[in-house]
Amino acid sequence: MLFGEEHHALRASLKRFVETEINPYVEAWEEAKIFPAHELFKKLGDVGFLGITKPVEYGGQNLDYSYEIVMAEELGHIRSGGVSTAIGVQTDMCTPALAKHGSDELRQDYLAPSIAGEIVGCIGVSEVGAGSDVASLKTYARSDGNDYIINGSKMWITNSTQADWMCLLCNTSDEGGPHKNKSLIVVPMDSPGITVGEKLKKLGGHASDTAPVYFDDVRIPKRNRIGQEGRGFIYQMEQFQEERLYAAAKFLSQVEDGVEETIQYTRERQVFGRSVLDNQVVHYKLAEILTEIEAARALTYLATEKYINGENVTKLASMAKYKMGVITQTVPSACLQFFGGQGFMWDNYVTRVFRDTRNASIGGGTNEIMLQIISKELGIMPSKQT
Repeated sequence: MLFGEEHHALRASLKRFVETEINPYVEAWEEAKIFPAHELFKKLGDVGFLGITKPVEYGGQNLDYSYEIVMAEELGHIRSGGVSTAIGVQTDMCTPALAKHGSDELRQDYLAPSIAGEIVGCIGVSEVGAGSDVASLKTYARSDGNDYIINGSKMWITNSTQADWMCLLCNTSDEGGPHKNKSLIVVPMDSPGITVGEKLKKLGGHASDTAPVYFDDVRIPKRNRIGQEGRGFIYQMEQFQEERLYAAAKFLSQVEDGVEETIQYTRERQVFGRSVLDNQVVHYKLAEILTEIEAARALTYLATEKYINGENVTKLASMAKYKMGVITQTVPSACLQFFGGQGFMWDNYVTRVFRDTRNASIGGGTNEIMLQIISKELGIMPSKQT
């Protein structure tokens, strides 16, 4: 994938924004276990970063997805994985289906202000009994005249304690099977009957708010449905492609920053009269790690190119996310090891990378689910036994 002057200009702008508007504050946000989403998103919206690929008529820039990858890479340099993930929820997880399939009225009411950073969104897919197995979710929206009445719950919802609206995937029928009985619905988070639980205590991503959300006879007008009834599962699978490409790009930058800090530390740290980096086992391992990162980035770029060209990238996007998931499980651990005792300290940035990136092989579909998808796309998955 070739980047032109406009890509480089966007990258430079994003880099300045991260360095001036985000990174100086992340330590305080990590300590507080939350960041000011409305304040930060408004700043992002004011400079056009929340609608890079979205339609111009709703405030977006209508650029192709290669520009979103540039954004994801630069946001990966935010020194808090929770913040970069939360921004990605707004841009690549809760709004793609709305932008593509939503009615004009719905896009005017929710997409436009989301792009402007005036409201915060979240994505409601996962449940306690239906994480990677999206087809098994139980939350139900019962038809009642011109409304839906929603009951159920969602779990591990990023941005949920600050969100103004949720892109909710739920069952809207008992017919058609688990892939044809679901719909995506825009749900205002201040609707009567919605309860947001306490923030969850997570291994990483401390600056982002993640909580369960409960629905008790929540009445939502049917005009808030995104696209056709019963097409929600398909729409969500489409959204997953952007989520997985975004995740691959941003997590790779995050891990790369951890590697660069490791190189700097091992170059300066003296052991037995020479730097730690001078040991062959160290510099060979770091060379191998950076090669793996570049290979995963190339795979992400290839998937992005094909996505821009309108091709089905289910296989390649899943491969990119899988490879990134493997890297985030192994590379931060290897870097932490080279820090010795300092690597076991909580305030070491590499330990934050270790914690924050561990979710990369879980969220948006586990590595095991990625392998299942890849096997299916390759035609090598065994037929189900009855």
